[in-house]
Amino acid sequence: MKRKPSAPPRPPALIDRPPRVLLDFPTANLIHRQILNGILRYAHQHGPWEFHMITHMLGEQGLRRTREWGCSGAIALVDTLARARAVLSTGAPTVFFNPPRALLTRLRAAGRWSCVLRDQTGLGRAGAAYFAERQYSYFAFVGEVNDAAWSLERARGFCERVAECGCVCERYPSLPRRERDDFGLEQKRLRAWLRALPKPVALMAAWDRRARQVLDTCLEAGISVPHEIAVLGVDNDEPLCEISYPPLSSVQPDHVRVGYEGAALLDRMMRGETAPQTPVYVPPAGLVTRLSTDVLAIDDPLVATAVRFIREYACDGIGIDDIVAHLPLSRSTLQRRFR
Repeated sequence: MKRKPSAPPRPPALIDRPPRVLLDFPTANLIHRQILNGILRYAHQHGPWEFHMITHMLGEQGLRRTREWGCSGAIALVDTLARARAVLSTGAPTVFFNPPRALLTRLRAAGRWSCVLRDQTGLGRAGAAYFAERQYSYFAFVGEVNDAAWSLERARGFCERVAECGCVCERYPSLPRRERDDFGLEQKRLRAWLRALPKPVALMAAWDRRARQVLDTCLEAGISVPHEIAVLGVDNDEPLCEISYPPLSSVQPDHVRVGYEGAALLDRMMRGETAPQTPVYVPPAGLVTRLSTDVLAIDDPLVATAVRFIREYACDGIGIDDIVAHLPLSRSTLQRRFR
């Protein structure tokens, strides 16, 4: 007796199709690629996910009919209202990375979305705490040339932490419009301001590119780094930090975790969870010390104490005997530990 033929198996894609995630994501920036690595790490661990990426490169083919494509969710880096609304037009749950605060307010009632933010205030506090551990008494902050909101938040965190130490932070003033686009015009102003700072001073810049301008100006002005001004940036852009003179120390944001947390948030939203009403903040990953702040970045605490004594009293005519008298060490032991 013949058996009735069984129904053909359903294609695997129809049985359990992976989520289809739209990435509206420029990739030319190192920071953005690090965030993307975090997204991919989550997808590899908890996926699979299907991706369609829009990078807004010249000649790139877009994906305009996202509903027909079957978009399950979207992840985007946007800085304008028009871009944000274009992503939200998919109708799918959406996660934005580091959008401007003003944009968040304008999008408050627009669709199912949430966001993941670097803790900008925390980045500033981390820089101030690093310097406070080295017992600085004078602090300064140089912001982004256009006083961007993220720069002001970093400055606020830095100044708040400095105030907790009982100290005051000097803030580099806002620039006239014509100097914002031309560092050649601004540098004279920056040089005069740096020379007027009390020394030694611990200076944090809003990001590595700005810190590098400070280093260039110190070199041009004959200001010793790090002995007179210790300079710290943010982002730890390694090529930029290493080609600086001296190599630039930098606070390291956790961009990979930003991407990972954003992907995890989107996964929960695609499964039906309600989007959180408040942003998810990601703290800094740490701080990378290079020569621009290495005055007291010394493992031996007694040698560090000696270097601090030298830095504070070098202009008072001190000698080796004064340093030895300040420490519980003999002259020969101190010389050996310095070597």
